[in-house]
Amino acid sequence: MPLTLAFVTLFPEFVSAWGGHSIIGRAAREGKLQIRTANPRDFCYDRHQKVDDTPFGGEPGMLIKPEPVALAIEYLNLTGGAIVATDPTGLVFDQSVALELAQSSSVTFLCGHYEGIDERVVARFATHRISIGDYVLSGGELPALVMADAIARNVPTVLGCAESLAADAFSEGILSAPNYTRPVEWRGEEVPAILRSGDHRAIAEWRKREALRLTLERRPDLMEAGSGNLA
Repeated sequence: MPLTLAFVTLFPEFVSAWGGHSIIGRAAREGKLQIRTANPRDFCYDRHQKVDDTPFGGEPGMLIKPEPVALAIEYLNLTGGAIVATDPTGLVFDQSVALELAQSSSVTFLCGHYEGIDERVVARFATHRISIGDYVLSGGELPALVMADAIARNVPTVLGCAESLAADAFSEGILSAPNYTRPVEWRGEEVPAILRSGDHRAIAEWRKREALRLTLERRPDLMEAGSGNLA
């Protein structure tokens, strides 16, 4: 069965735009992924379809009410999969989390807006609380789409090129080496000669050295954490 990526969102058009193009769009059209949305506003039965209300305790802003979100989740009816709340207090998303979630039958993202979602519905339904970084965005759609894209890339057959996936940055816990294409010379800069040598063993060694050099230079924290295949 293909992985289902579902989004509980007030702005399903964000998801439609992402899911209709490039690698993700092709995978969805070929049945390698399923992309679904549910809008909590469609489950508000008052005249104005009011999805939010003021928080208790005097906090500023507005909060999404629990029942429309719960009904949207139940409408999707994706039992046994992961349900991810986009939450700045949660686990920081990385490649290991993407790999874990790619093994699920489905991943449903609860996309907050305004000041977020009533805690009760998150506590009841979410299997994961995940952040994409220490900053604040206007809504949960962008974090959800970032995570969904990273997860989808790790589904077999979605990329159509296993070698490309294996060469991605962080696939071995370190950054990837720089890449070059034609022309050989561009504005006075040439592609490294080793990459044009045809010596595959030497090229592989160069790529590994460059990957380690860039990781030490730009992301030494990956080394300090013991990440990466440094053999």
